[in-house]
Amino acid sequence: MQAGHHSLWTTDLEAYWTDAAQRAVLFTDILRQRGNVYLDHLHKGQPPVLVFEYETILDGRELEPAVNYALVRIIDRRRETKPAPESVGDDRRHQTSIAVEAPQATRRPIVIFDPRAGHGPGIGGSKTDSQIGMALDAGHPVYFLIFFTKPAPGQTLADVRNAQIKFIEKVRERHPTAPRPAIIGNCQGGWAAALVGAERPDLVGPMVFNGSPLSYWGGVEGINPMRYLGGLIGGAWINTFLSDLGHGYFDGANLVANFENLNPANTLWSKLYHVYANVDTEAKRFLDFEKWWGGFFLLTDREIHQIVEGLFVGNKLERGEFELEAGRRVDLKNNDNPVVVFASMGDNITPPQQAFNWIVKTYGTVEEIKRRGQVIVFIGHSRIGHLGIFVSAKIARKEHKEIIASFDMLNYLPPGLYEMQIEETPEAPGEYAVRYVEKHVDDILALDDGLEDEKAFLAVRQLSEVTDLLYRSLVSPWVRLAVSADAAEVLRQLHPLRVQRYLFSDLNPWMIPVKAWAGAIRSDGRRRLAPEDNTYRVWEKRMGDTIVDGLNLYRDVRDATCELLFQTIYESPWMKMLSDFVGREAPSHNAQLEDMRRRDAERWRRNMVEGDFEDAMVRIFLAIGFADQVVRRKGYRTIGRLFAASPRMKDLDREDLQQIVREQSRIVQTDLDQAIATLPQLLPRQKDRRDALAMIAAAGASIGRPLAPQEQAVLDRIKAILEA
Repeated sequence: MQAGHHSLWTTDLEAYWTDAAQRAVLFTDILRQRGNVYLDHLHKGQPPVLVFEYETILDGRELEPAVNYALVRIIDRRRETKPAPESVGDDRRHQTSIAVEAPQATRRPIVIFDPRAGHGPGIGGSKTDSQIGMALDAGHPVYFLIFFTKPAPGQTLADVRNAQIKFIEKVRERHPTAPRPAIIGNCQGGWAAALVGAERPDLVGPMVFNGSPLSYWGGVEGINPMRYLGGLIGGAWINTFLSDLGHGYFDGANLVANFENLNPANTLWSKLYHVYANVDTEAKRFLDFEKWWGGFFLLTDREIHQIVEGLFVGNKLERGEFELEAGRRVDLKNNDNPVVVFASMGDNITPPQQAFNWIVKTYGTVEEIKRRGQVIVFIGHSRIGHLGIFVSAKIARKEHKEIIASFDMLNYLPPGLYEMQIEETPEAPGEYAVRYVEKHVDDILALDDGLEDEKAFLAVRQLSEVTDLLYRSLVSPWVRLAVSADAAEVLRQLHPLRVQRYLFSDLNPWMIPVKAWAGAIRSDGRRRLAPEDNTYRVWEKRMGDTIVDGLNLYRDVRDATCELLFQTIYESPWMKMLSDFVGREAPSHNAQLEDMRRRDAERWRRNMVEGDFEDAMVRIFLAIGFADQVVRRKGYRTIGRLFAASPRMKDLDREDLQQIVREQSRIVQTDLDQAIATLPQLLPRQKDRRDALAMIAAAGASIGRPLAPQEQAVLDRIKAILEA
């Protein structure tokens, strides 16, 4: 018995060591391939990691002033092999408007802003099942903003914003009969898109901010430590210093290193161990991701200073204090187009508070959102990480697909704040029912642990301005004098994230035998896998779990220490005095706001008695459909088909209908009772009322579900008034 047991252990050990040794060689060879992929990508100029073909439409390097951006069109080869449909008809994937969809040639173009936060472009289209893939599947022309490794000398965020505006103008020029382009901004691309929307709201359509930090001070104590970093290093001066070491350029590898430091367990162990443990199947996925993750791009010193001082440490965008150009503040309220904000509770880089809180800070109340005729939709995920928002195929096939399918629908929502809820339909797996539930600012604030902790960041902001001024005045000239362009390049190449790729590449002669050994293992059936239940493989996994637990413990202690240190410094009485001094809010002008709201309400009450049959029908369906404060996309599509089939409504074009919806929405929101009571004045003739009742009956027969009690109550009131 003992001998048999000993023999089993010996056999397991032999199988394990053979497998482990082979995995070690194959894993090292994968690291060698990663290094070669990095060198090859670098040699080619680090082009986008898109899996889709594209053509350049406008190169920002040829503009004045020049920027390192370009507008490209995604080429969908699938559609070149088959004729485009004349209309999307009842195709649930494609039909997005309240009205009948336009032909393929007039579909809304989509422009994707990828993040420029250390990495290169392409993450939004690095897989077939991606944002680009979903947009192409829905029949939209798709454009993508790429950027190049090195920015133009002296490039500023204002230059980039203005170039992006020219890109959107070019898209509109190419699609003159289509609705205004929808903009999708990923991470940093979200606030970049927000800058464009605030400057030229007439140019863009619906906007999507995916994991975008527009409220950098937001977060929950004990969970979101990254926001403390600026305060602990004394503000933005360190980025100025690093830019000086770069001879006027900030190395994106520094940003990537910060991201990696957030989760040392993943960086130092889990990511690499997963490849080692699954070395026969994980190579391609790992190399594809590392090609993007290891593509380090540069920013000018002026760009990084504006980003850190204005958007992150200063958090000026949500407060309406951010200036891209001297004397011109960016006001997010200028953008009156629908906005969708997507965030995840599992995101430790842009937590939901940083993605959502700007809504509260910018508008204050839902009433203010409505008064401005704005539609803001937020959607949250319970666990996906930051990168998963952009690269997960599962997220693409659900959230991104349905967001894209809602673009035209958003223009018909009553002004307000909504949560987008997506539920899979039991009868059709992979298909989803979408509804928009009206929410209040308290629903967003409930995701936070209060805004009181943000006051300390006012002192951080002031300290940052002081330390950066001192550094620029006293130290920066000497650093810039000491660092030449060649020295800066040497320092960049010596960055640890680059060095590790050089060491594990064919540049290193020690990798030559590794390549040969790996080839020998892969050939002639020499690979020997130990079974998963091998005693030593089980121990290996348990040891790996122990290492992860240890690194997570280190991370938690580190983060808790940083948070405590931050609070000790910036919540001290002296710093509170400083923040109170520099952080006094401007007068709220509550009386003025209330007067504006009162006059706005009076205006819509006056407009209740103005209109014709089209206005009345839109008002009726809005009153019924929004009675339970839930808007169902399927119901809107049903109404759209009824309008398209009605002899009295079919000639109403898209823009006119959208305008009527906006006006009647505000009327219904202002005073529902009076809006219903005044319907006979919009329908003075009995024929008008009979036609209206007929359309109501047709809608009831087509809606496919019983009405909610609130909807039925409003319907009964309307029928009683029209039948009287």
